Amino acid sequence: METRINIKKAEPAAYEAMYGLEKYLSNTKIDPILLELIKMRASQINGCAFCLNMHSTDARKIGETEQRLYLLNAWRETTLFTEKEKAVLALTEEVTLISKHVSDETYRNASRFFNEQHLAQVIMAIITINAWNRIAIATKLIVG
Repeated sequence: METRINIKKAEPAAYEAMYGLEKYLSNTKIDPILLELIKMRASQINGCAFCLNMHSTDARKIGETEQRLYLLNAWRETTLFTEKEKAVLALTEEVTLISKHVSDETYRNASRFFNEQHLAQVIMAIITINAWNRIAIATKLIVG
């Protein structure tokens, strides 16, 4: 597979705007491991190998376990994730698969764990990784 256009080179202002969201997220109240779980789960759903590779590596560096990474795709069927993490993973799935909409139940469940500002940050994290997935897939960024 050959990489297509390099957005960073072809349209640096747009790339920097996107990267600005990433820099913003690194300074929020979102727990770094939870942020990587969001990035991993959205990337699994979207089939973004580039992002899966990057974020699994990043997650390991900050202490995420191999077992949780392996079972992330089946998070509902394990006790390895906290209720808070499960609420965020459900929200991640519904925002990523937005054509099915975000249910009131999923939103209420996530809002039990966060104040409005923190929940807004979580939603922005989900939106941002979905945008990065689309950039990586559209431009055929490759792992390796």
